[in-house]
Amino acid sequence: MTDPGWQTIRYETCDRKAYLTLNRPDRMNAINEDMARELPKAVERADEDPDVHVIILQGAGRAFCSGYDLKEYAEDGAGTQDAVWDPIKDYRMMKRNTDDYFSLWRSMKPTIAKVHGYAVAGGSDIALSCDQVIMADDARIGYMPARVWGCPTTAMWVYRLGAERAKRMLFTGDTIDGRQAAEWGLVLESVPAGELDAAVERLADRIAGVPVNQLVMQKLMINQAYDNMGLQGTQILATLFDGMTRHSPEGRWFQAFAATHGFHEAVRWRDSGRWIPEGGGPVPTESDLEG
Repeated sequence: MTDPGWQTIRYETCDRKAYLTLNRPDRMNAINEDMARELPKAVERADEDPDVHVIILQGAGRAFCSGYDLKEYAEDGAGTQDAVWDPIKDYRMMKRNTDDYFSLWRSMKPTIAKVHGYAVAGGSDIALSCDQVIMADDARIGYMPARVWGCPTTAMWVYRLGAERAKRMLFTGDTIDGRQAAEWGLVLESVPAGELDAAVERLADRIAGVPVNQLVMQKLMINQAYDNMGLQGTQILATLFDGMTRHSPEGRWFQAFAATHGFHEAVRWRDSGRWIPEGGGPVPTESDLEG
């Protein structure tokens, strides 16, 4: 049953499982402020339900999550401050978002991300905050804003992949498909798209047979090991850097590009591998876009 107060998350339960569905399919489940705020409410609801043993996070429509809604944030400039900017104001905003996504990691009960289509940019932050990730073979995951205008605030790339492969992804902003993500150990498993639902249900059903107290103790113990490795400190640094990337000369160039030509053109330039001018520089003209 969907909570009538939620605009972007659909909540259902069945057979000791809670299903949280990101529900902005017309925007490929792009993140807006409502989604960030509603996600931890849905997680908390599942945590407090004694009949729920495991939480499944999925996306409605064609994708799991396409990242932040760049129509709102890049094209319209939401969240971008003036030339003299307050880094702590920005940090406060992004720290709240990071904590909201990480409610999936900090929840008492196991969480599984079911990824189809895309889990990219901020969408990868959400997926990688889950305890387990199962992807369709043809799904894509990556953090393209590493090229300009972003730093993954949950920092889970390095904790899942190790330094070298995390650098491979974040030095390029490339995406990889489910098969490669599973081969690298970024996600638990990759299966043909037509088998994704069944694969997630098998794992969830297996977990759901375990008493909740056992699940909670195992999860807390494993998460504590990550905390001992400095996860919280890494996230503080990543969240501060994320604000810097959006207010650097290059970040302001990207936002001005999106405001002038639309975020689709700005993203197309960023992801194509074309040179991103250091120090910002003039926004490309129409003829530059055609070249």
